[in-house]
Amino acid sequence: MAGQQFQYDDSGNTFFYFLTSFVGLIVIPATYYLWPRDQNAEQLRLKSLRRVHGRCLWYRLRLMKSQQSIVPTLKKAALLFGWVVFLLLAYKVSKLDREYQEYNPYEVLHLDPGATTSEIKKQYHLLSKKFHPDKGGDEAAFMMITKAYAALTNEQTKKNWELYGDPDGPRATNFGIALPAWIVDQKNSMLVLLVYGLAFMVILPVVVGTWWYRSIRYSGDQILINTTQLFMHFMYKTPNMNMKRLAMVLTAAFEFDPRSNKEATIRPTDNIEVPQLIRELGNINVKKKEPPFCYPYSLKARVLVLAHLSRMEISEDLEEDQRFAVRKSPALLQEMVNVGCQLTMMANSRGGFHAPRLVSIENCMKLTQMIVQGLQETKSPLLQLPHFDEEHLRYCVSKKYKVRSLQDLVSLKDSERRSMLRFLVEEKYDEVISVLGSFPHIAMETKLQVLDDEDSNNITAGSIVTVTVTLTRKRMAEVFEKEQDGSPCPGEEGANTEEGADASKAKTKVWQNNKKQATKKSKKKKLTKKKAPAATVAAAAAAAAAAAAAAAVAAVAAAATTTAPASSKTKQANGSVAGGDAVAVPKEDEEEGSDKGSESDEAEANKDSPSERDEESDKQSDTEVDEIAGDDEEEWEALQQSIQRREKALLETKSKVTHPVYSLYYPDEKQEWWWLYIADRRDQALVSMPYHVCTLKDTEEVELKFPAPSKTGNYQYSVILRSDSYLGLDQIKPLKLEVHEAKAVLDNHPQWDIPETEEEDEEQEDSDGIEESEDDDEDND
Repeated sequence: MAGQQFQYDDSGNTFFYFLTSFVGLIVIPATYYLWPRDQNAEQLRLKSLRRVHGRCLWYRLRLMKSQQSIVPTLKKAALLFGWVVFLLLAYKVSKLDREYQEYNPYEVLHLDPGATTSEIKKQYHLLSKKFHPDKGGDEAAFMMITKAYAALTNEQTKKNWELYGDPDGPRATNFGIALPAWIVDQKNSMLVLLVYGLAFMVILPVVVGTWWYRSIRYSGDQILINTTQLFMHFMYKTPNMNMKRLAMVLTAAFEFDPRSNKEATIRPTDNIEVPQLIRELGNINVKKKEPPFCYPYSLKARVLVLAHLSRMEISEDLEEDQRFAVRKSPALLQEMVNVGCQLTMMANSRGGFHAPRLVSIENCMKLTQMIVQGLQETKSPLLQLPHFDEEHLRYCVSKKYKVRSLQDLVSLKDSERRSMLRFLVEEKYDEVISVLGSFPHIAMETKLQVLDDEDSNNITAGSIVTVTVTLTRKRMAEVFEKEQDGSPCPGEEGANTEEGADASKAKTKVWQNNKKQATKKSKKKKLTKKKAPAATVAAAAAAAAAAAAAAAVAAVAAAATTTAPASSKTKQANGSVAGGDAVAVPKEDEEEGSDKGSESDEAEANKDSPSERDEESDKQSDTEVDEIAGDDEEEWEALQQSIQRREKALLETKSKVTHPVYSLYYPDEKQEWWWLYIADRRDQALVSMPYHVCTLKDTEEVELKFPAPSKTGNYQYSVILRSDSYLGLDQIKPLKLEVHEAKAVLDNHPQWDIPETEEEDEEQEDSDGIEESEDDDEDND
């Protein structure tokens, strides 16, 4: 009788299958994710950036790290070892004999399938003589031959072989467990239990607990939650935060505390070196007793960040700690911006406390620029360039050149720029020009509309306003080269001033004539349009009179007496309107207007039939309907395109690798990112939350949404674009907002007015359906 049997793998064959698949599941994904990237490609990329970024700190550290690091070699060795083990196991599995083989009596007797009975008997006699035990043959082979012969000649055994694959009939199914038998051996029971307990009761809970404890301490941006709460407390406490207070709050983050972050260190030499730096820096609020500003870790981080902004030279041990503090600062400042936005939204929705001032959030952004470039707030943006020192700025800010920003420096002509930077040798000058040309220049275009509304250009009180900002990034060299090519030289401008003045006079005369002609045409059109209602009134009066005459003769007389003064009144009214418009016409056009007046009177006299006037009014209404329908179709297409664009943006994942930032003193490679937001600079308040643009490589489109003010009127906002890496490249664009009254909500909309006939028809249909169903039930019964 068939059954089931479970047994451990004594030979170890099935265990090798399991082990091979397990190693393969680890080695193949690990190779894909952990194999070091092509070092040659990285070297080529660094080589291409050398001309511009060769002096940057991050570039020099990257070169040293690539030369000294042995981590890629260790990764390759570990992965290669895993592949060797996997290939050996696969080779071992391929050489294993299959334990289960399908029983075939023809193969045992060395016969072809379908052999006749005489051939089977003949082959059996030959093999039995050869393997019979009495004649010195193999007993096991003889038993197999006998069994095969019986399977092919005996009806019962042949039937069992055909049905169950075995001449003896159905047998028990064997299930092998892919573990060697020594695991369940009683001799090894204590060792196996020890390994199981260590793996599942010690190692696994420790790993899971460590991961869970670390995950609950950090936010989604890998910032300690305690740090976020600290920032929220101080931004709520100090809504108007200046730069000195902001630096203190930043360096009080728990990322710099060795008790919360193992990367932060406190060295024994700090008691000597940190006080020296404090004396060199001057007033940094050392005596402030407010915690955590008075803690040693906060004081050390503050000193290191301020020394970085002052570009001071420090010892090697402190330099390593300074690089750690500087690396962490941009992410912490971004968290402060997020906290400020959250407090602003809470204040706008709930009320009860003051939101952070706009200057506090903008100071966070500006401090990020200062830390990336290693500059203080009062320093010139020109110090971001290589080979520029404080003593060299006097050449730039002189009365002759008045260069105070990067844009001023780029807009100069080559000859003037070279004469101004005469303190630089040719090689250094070329390097300054190449670095300056690599700086970004952003073109910003804005579009104001109300999406999902019938009139997208009409902004009503309380509506959701969408400002679509299109950012286009170009190199500063490309933009200003085009401007210089298109602008005339100073000498040419002075020589052509008189000719330009004469041409401008002539142009103004032509423009004035065109304007006069346009006003004439528009006023004539107004006159004809205002005469049309009088004709329609007269036609209506004539129709009424005709209907009255058909009813009774007396009514005709009465109608005749009443329509005459009415028509005279309408003519007088029309004459007064026409006269009012004629007064607005200039005196030069009076004669032309009088000449054309007779023609218009004749045309009105010819248009006596009401059918012609009705046809013209129908044509005008049709054209107006077509224009409205065309506008609706255009708005609908624009709305659909915006929806598709938003869906595509949600599904598409863009890389945050944009352009490397030129930073002389920042220890890591920084990418160009930007903040974009709308603010009310008069009230010092945010209108829309800052959007961190991290994917601006060439062109990027960003939608900023905010609720329109609840009161009607004109509002002046500003669309602000700020860099998180460069000083002096921020842009502010005015945004005018005209808010109208919201449309009244219609209680009785025409679409809800259902005629009584339709309601009766629906009730009749429902009743008919009920009666038919009852008839059907009776038929079924």
